[in-house]
Amino acid sequence: MPEALAARRPARRLREGGCRAVFARRWRTWLLGCAALACVLPGSATPVATAYAAGAAANTPAQSGRPALPVPAVPGAPGQPRATLPGFNPPPANSGNTASGPVRTQPAHMPFYVATRGTTTLYILGTLHVGDPADYPPNKPFRPQILAALAASPTLALELSPDDLLVSQDDVSKYGVCRSECLPKYLPESLWHKLEVRLRGNPAALDEIKRMRPWLASLLVETYDSLSAGLQTEYGTEAQLQNVYLRTRGKIVGLETLGEQMRAFTSLSSAQQREMLAQDLVQTPAGNLADVQTLHRLWQVGDADAIAAWQAAKSEVLARDKRVSDSIDNKIVYERNRRFVTRMLLIAGPNKPVFVAVGALHLGGPKGVLQLLRQHGFVVEPG
Repeated sequence: MPEALAARRPARRLREGGCRAVFARRWRTWLLGCAALACVLPGSATPVATAYAAGAAANTPAQSGRPALPVPAVPGAPGQPRATLPGFNPPPANSGNTASGPVRTQPAHMPFYVATRGTTTLYILGTLHVGDPADYPPNKPFRPQILAALAASPTLALELSPDDLLVSQDDVSKYGVCRSECLPKYLPESLWHKLEVRLRGNPAALDEIKRMRPWLASLLVETYDSLSAGLQTEYGTEAQLQNVYLRTRGKIVGLETLGEQMRAFTSLSSAQQREMLAQDLVQTPAGNLADVQTLHRLWQVGDADAIAAWQAAKSEVLARDKRVSDSIDNKIVYERNRRFVTRMLLIAGPNKPVFVAVGALHLGGPKGVLQLLRQHGFVVEPG
């Protein structure tokens, strides 16, 4: 098989399988901007959107580093998810307008930075794991500076490699789904009642979520709110990057393994998992939808520190237990940031640029990827 065709196959299978994440509040912001998992529920014919998290991930302020639930699209329905989540009816496709306003002919600006140390160069792009078609005009999906950096880079580094992302559905199902209805047993009665009220108009989703552990249930709740914004998994930044990159290149690596990303969630304590879900239920769906739209606009503008500041402010409001909330951030955002930077430094070399694409919420702030690179002696400037 020709190498170019072999290289394209993983990306095509990713898109067709819907293994892309959405985003969430802090965790939802994850979904939009933080992690890369995908989950399949037992008995479901299609993946339930979870993944490509940091990134978590998904995108409201509650989940700033988590994966979101990926949604495949219904055949023959352009612009719609290929398959819907239980009971979810996506908004109709827009003609002439998008989730964020009128159709643009220019690509979104996006958070993009150039980090240099001597002759070592890292190009850093902050991604959203879902997006709007207008963010990536067909003939010009990215700014010229981003396209030039892609062309100059022998290696594209994503949160997870395409191979890991392909098998992530099995692991999410294995570690996040119970054989029986376990979620009501894991939650205090008051929190379970809140969740029942939130999903009272969606009995199919409620039936599915009863068999999930709290961390995965949190991602599903976030996903419903995120998809309501009209954003689509097939327009996540990673998928669009691979469309461009694989035409001329082909070496794509992961900054963490699937096992490492899964452990960020499976190692959460019961208190941490309950805190995640409680944060998702603090606001109304309308409030969460507004957060998704705000984060999308901030990402379009492309200032990583502004995104981080907004997320931090939202986190303060959403936290039910600040100590527990901070410990979640450390485990699923900041520890992963440090791992990302360690791997970047191992991959990069003199005169061998690396193009890095990770969830936008991983970049800015005092514990973000950009600041960590500065601590390693890199000069970081907007690209």
